Amino acid sequence: MERPPRSVAPPPGRWYRQVGGRGWRAFGAAWGGYVLDGFDFVLITLVLTEIRAEFGLDAARAASLVSAAFVSRWLGGMLLGALGDRYGRRAAMAASILLFSLGTLACGLAPNYAALFAARTVVGLGMAGEYSASATYVMESWPAALRGRASGFLISGYSIGTVLAAQVYSVVVPAYGWRRLFVLGVLPALFALWLRRALPEAVDWAEAVAETATRPNPFRPLFTTADGRPAPRRAAAHLALAAAVLGALLLLFTGRAGPAAWPLALLVAAGLGTFAVRLGGPRYRVLYLALTATVFAGFLYTWPIQALLPTYLRTELHYSPEQVRDVLFWAGFGTAAGCVLAGFTGDRFGPARAYALTLTASLALVFPVFAVRDDLLLLGVLLFLLQATSFGISGLLPRYLAARLPVRRRASGLGFVYNVGALGGAVAPLLGARLAEGRPLGQALAVLTFGLSLLVILLIGLDVPGRLHRRFDTLPNPLV
Repeated sequence: MERPPRSVAPPPGRWYRQVGGRGWRAFGAAWGGYVLDGFDFVLITLVLTEIRAEFGLDAARAASLVSAAFVSRWLGGMLLGALGDRYGRRAAMAASILLFSLGTLACGLAPNYAALFAARTVVGLGMAGEYSASATYVMESWPAALRGRASGFLISGYSIGTVLAAQVYSVVVPAYGWRRLFVLGVLPALFALWLRRALPEAVDWAEAVAETATRPNPFRPLFTTADGRPAPRRAAAHLALAAAVLGALLLLFTGRAGPAAWPLALLVAAGLGTFAVRLGGPRYRVLYLALTATVFAGFLYTWPIQALLPTYLRTELHYSPEQVRDVLFWAGFGTAAGCVLAGFTGDRFGPARAYALTLTASLALVFPVFAVRDDLLLLGVLLFLLQATSFGISGLLPRYLAARLPVRRRASGLGFVYNVGALGGAVAPLLGARLAEGRPLGQALAVLTFGLSLLVILLIGLDVPGRLHRRFDTLPNPLV
């Protein structure tokens, strides 16, 4: 397991020359995938009105199309992460962008709600691969002392994608309709797939495989006994559990759970917790659980604003669509700028310290943002700063996670803990809406963002996952 000191000095000379042509090619191929990720996720929110009108959907079914990608992300994180650990980061990156392309094209061709929902779940599989394989590949292709920059710069692509989506929407949809947006989205995805075909393998993975002369199989604990013998009953039980979790998420996110919502949510939590324990094994099971909980909390503090800010601007501040677009434009660029800044601070102070200190600074901006009413310029400036210090610092999250996972299970481990934790992004808007019952939405968002940010500061600043890992897990073998 990588255990960097709190402050790692970059190599001598200009840092961008230390990355080298190979590292920059790796970054460019992965960054393009992240741009597509942000573009597509925001795109579905922008065209919901048109989709509702064409398919005759109510508000709940339309909103489920946004959540559909979360239904499959955890599964995609497991599958594509395991693919990356066993066959290399390049193979998983190619598979993720191929799934992304097929899902995006299917969205544009979907004849009805069910087909569109299914297409969105395919997109979710590809999104999961981007966060596991691509992030791992880029960081393992950059010098160790510069991997905070690799992480922060990479995540900035998501924010750029959200900004591009808003601009393209205003041009394409009025003239050509919502379907053309998804069809156009396939072209850059295919270009990214072409670009990735000739990339060299990640150095860390190649060295780890060469050192042991074996290829890891992250799924082995699910289908074999402790001594490696096949275990058909264990395999059947885990497959049944995966099907149960997937079915429960489908019911929850399509609004069909009814009074069984809480039992189904507990089933999902128990099932995913079981997979964390099995996949982590005795050496990493507590670490997997703790990192997943930390990522979940991270999504909880960032996504209430991401999901409900447009609603707040329209319903409480009564902004016009053009004003909403302008505010979201500056918020998106604030996030991108924060990701870039996070890369430098993460390398200078270490990812955990930089994360905790920057997020602490964001607390001073939360309530002022929601106190501004009629000053569009002031609101844009404050949101830029808040997103830079709050959402932007999450650009260090892949670096923070990767530093705590061994090379031979880094892609699968990062893919699992990140994409399972991403379910917090689906829960966050529900928490915001529930907290807003009986109080203004802006006040609810401020309270939720402030409180959950404080929780993440404590989890990361005090290194709670690392402490629990050292206290309760078996002493890890760095080659396993």
